[in-house]
Amino acid sequence: MKKLKLLQQISEEGVVAVLRGETPEEVVEMAEQAIEGGIKVIEVTMTVPFALQAIEKLAKKYSSTANDKGNYAIIGVGTVLDPETARAAILSGAEFVVGPSLNPDTVTLCNRYRIPVMPGVMTIQEIQRALELGVDIVKLFPGNLYSPSMIKAIKGPLPQANIMPTGGVSLSNLGEWIKAGAVAVGIGSDLTTEAVKTGDYGLVAKKAAQYIEAYRAAKA
Repeated sequence: MKKLKLLQQISEEGVVAVLRGETPEEVVEMAEQAIEGGIKVIEVTMTVPFALQAIEKLAKKYSSTANDKGNYAIIGVGTVLDPETARAAILSGAEFVVGPSLNPDTVTLCNRYRIPVMPGVMTIQEIQRALELGVDIVKLFPGNLYSPSMIKAIKGPLPQANIMPTGGVSLSNLGEWIKAGAVAVGIGSDLTTEAVKTGDYGLVAKKAAQYIEAYRAAKA
């Protein structure tokens, strides 16, 4: 049941913060600010040095087993290339797993432990294969190679596919992606670039709030 609940929460929240940084401390700060701004689904990428430290710290602070609902966020892991990395992240507290590509062994491991897994896909063939492996949400990546109309094209032959574009999603086009049928969107550098450049991480919270506002407007 936990997996089903997490999938429902991810689709309801609709915006996933994809966080990269130079240190685990920096990524934790980004995550805390994003959560403060209203984004409740956080993806810490494995390209962050000592990423598991950041995942563990955030999971301890925000997981549903650690506190009440008012301080709850879903902490996951991204840029997962293999099942070994997925397992290590799950043990550190990650509640969902995202990959840049479709790795069947990673999907199998996540299904074994009932953890939502969102592999990156680019083609109808990859999406069909992901569905056959039991994937519930596929990540259309890199999203900047496509327009929102791609979702309609995919859902022609595969209406059952749940698609989350990541890469190239911005405040200006988020509404188009949602209205086209995206189950959620992944927000990367646009959320954090200005904050990193200025050293003012409060800007992450402000930008997160803008994304949540845009998402709610699109859904309405």
